[in-house]
Amino acid sequence: MTTTADYGEKIPNNVRLHEDRRLQRALESWQPNFLTWWQTMGPTLPTQDVYLRTAVNVGRDGWAQFGHVPMPEYRWGIFLAERDPGRTVGFGEHKGEPVWDKVPGEYRAELQRLIVIQGDTEPASVEQQRNLGATAPSLYDLRNLFQVNVEEGRHLWAMVYLLHAYFGREGREEAEELLHRNSGSEDSPRILGAFNEETPDWLSFYMFTYFTDRDGKYQLGTLKESAFDPLSRTCEFMLKEEAHHMMVGTTGVDRVVQRTVEVMREHDTADVGGLGAIPLPVIQKYLNFHYSVSLDLFGGETSTNVANYYTAGIKGRWMEDRRKDDHKLGSDSIMVDALVGDASGEPSIGQTEVSALVGLNTDLRREYIADCQGGVKRWNRILEEGGVTQRLKLPHAAFNRKVGAFAGIEATPDGEKISAPEWQRRQDEWLPSAVDKTYVRSLMRPVHERGKIAAWIAPPRNGINGQPFDYDYVHLA
Repeated sequence: MTTTADYGEKIPNNVRLHEDRRLQRALESWQPNFLTWWQTMGPTLPTQDVYLRTAVNVGRDGWAQFGHVPMPEYRWGIFLAERDPGRTVGFGEHKGEPVWDKVPGEYRAELQRLIVIQGDTEPASVEQQRNLGATAPSLYDLRNLFQVNVEEGRHLWAMVYLLHAYFGREGREEAEELLHRNSGSEDSPRILGAFNEETPDWLSFYMFTYFTDRDGKYQLGTLKESAFDPLSRTCEFMLKEEAHHMMVGTTGVDRVVQRTVEVMREHDTADVGGLGAIPLPVIQKYLNFHYSVSLDLFGGETSTNVANYYTAGIKGRWMEDRRKDDHKLGSDSIMVDALVGDASGEPSIGQTEVSALVGLNTDLRREYIADCQGGVKRWNRILEEGGVTQRLKLPHAAFNRKVGAFAGIEATPDGEKISAPEWQRRQDEWLPSAVDKTYVRSLMRPVHERGKIAAWIAPPRNGINGQPFDYDYVHLA
């Protein structure tokens, strides 16, 4: 298996697509439908070209090249990481056996479902972000938006290749459906709730790429462990691209917080709402929202389906090879979030012990939460260095949940259980209100001039690929 992309092909790939003419024809017939979707549901801001990186090699010596590319001509393709010929299954009942190059019949439905769910998230985020270009705070940010968009499109290709190559007619039908569902559609919405939410402004975009793309990192990380080797190698390469998306979110929020601190110090006030910056309480509300909806993406605290995936070798844990146990978990247990009865019989927020296999969603969510804390520490360091006493924080896991143990209750960001009427009365204290959203949107005035940036966000410390901030990252049409 070569690691270098063949750009002489209609569909760039490193999977020797030309050796399977039937598969090649099937994917080439899907390609125009993808391009139609991109033209109708992708970025709305007209551009001549964008300074994009394109995958050319999946090896360790570098895998991307940079250049100005017209976005509709971006070479979306199919790339799998290098094959490890000695790789064995790392967990479950097949531990130690050679990994699978074909889909075992007994796991066909489960693998197809996992690939479809992952594939459905990729075009969804492009749809959610399609109008953001019109209000970009700088050409640097506009370029980053478009880089995220084209890579989400390539991640769709990655899942569609697996569906076409390994799942026959049903796989081809599922690949078509990935283009027919649309984010926020009443008739055919995307599968997961967070991918039907609006991304109407750039603060939402930074929070989405920090929190929701980070969920994607952890989901891909569990699929990278899969005994189904083509899925594992696909996800390993996708994780290289996903890292950029999270960088956009991390540094985007950095720069919003930095600018707010600067305006607070310049005017000696915490009330920066009338001064063109985003107040810290509003930033906290956006954080609360995006973090809580992203927690829901991990599913319920317990899951027999996920236990079965693990036992079968289909989906592992984050960093499975670093775990110091038997990688089968038959007799292990874990504490998971739950509603437990108190002395009065009223359910309260607590924990209960379950089988480690059944609690794998909780295991993954805890890895994610610990990772999210890293961003909060960064942002609080900016506040501290700026002499600001306020701090940002992650809300309690019970806050604003629609999935899992806490879906049926209401709780404050501090984890205090409250009544539904009190939630209705106070939710604007904790989640972005109509007034907050209107104010943030009022700041979203485009800055499409080289070297210039909107007043509500600080410039980045570094440009892209060694270029300066005032580089001509995007040529508008």
